[in-house]
Amino acid sequence: MGNYTGLIIVLALILIIVIAVYIGVAALRRKARQVSRELFGTSDLRQGAERMREEMASTPKSVSAMTKLLLPKIVQDFPDFEYDEMKERADNILVDYLRAIGTGGKEIPKDGSTELKEELAAHIAMLEEAGQREHFEQIHIHRTEISQYRKSEGRCIITFQSALECFHYVTDRGGNLLKGARDLKYQTKYNIDLIYIQDRELVEDQRTQALGINCPNCGAPLSALGAKVCEYCGTPVVEINIHAWFFSDVKEVKRL
Repeated sequence: MGNYTGLIIVLALILIIVIAVYIGVAALRRKARQVSRELFGTSDLRQGAERMREEMASTPKSVSAMTKLLLPKIVQDFPDFEYDEMKERADNILVDYLRAIGTGGKEIPKDGSTELKEELAAHIAMLEEAGQREHFEQIHIHRTEISQYRKSEGRCIITFQSALECFHYVTDRGGNLLKGARDLKYQTKYNIDLIYIQDRELVEDQRTQALGINCPNCGAPLSALGAKVCEYCGTPVVEINIHAWFFSDVKEVKRL
């Protein structure tokens, strides 16, 4: 009789545990459905996750908008600085840079420094070596602002930050998808550096030192920043044409 009593007690305890686990799981499911309804408008977590994914794909990234604070400082240092023109150039260099990657280097940006073009060539070479192709399709820039203005030895650097969307994915040589999605937009942001060379002798990067500055009349390279006359055609060169702005870097702002 004692053995039966002990067995009944054990079975009762197991039943209580099973019921408690069931109640706990049911409560968690109810809570999860409630949270899903509050966040996504549906009690189905899978549908909620898909809606969140679609929302992320359609919501532009916010940029570090410091234009109103930094532009007066830039204009104070460079009275002839044309913000709208430089902003448009920043947008163009970003789009051209991404398209160059997408075409495997068939369309190289006309604007940009030697340093920028070397970085682009290295990125394309890396993809080629891996047997991959990186696609950027239907590129659209939502917003571009100045995010930084800093001075280093021999140069000033303005960083534009752009919020951008496109269809971004990576395929192998056979066209098989390796990364990303062909049917879902990708929201991201990029930093584009614009530099102004004040003194080449103080610039540490040799590639930056080699930036080409050309005669506005014949297009011949000017040998020195201090040149007042083109040595090829004799055209006077005003100082504003000698000191020039160049785009030196394009980098995606990685998500944390």
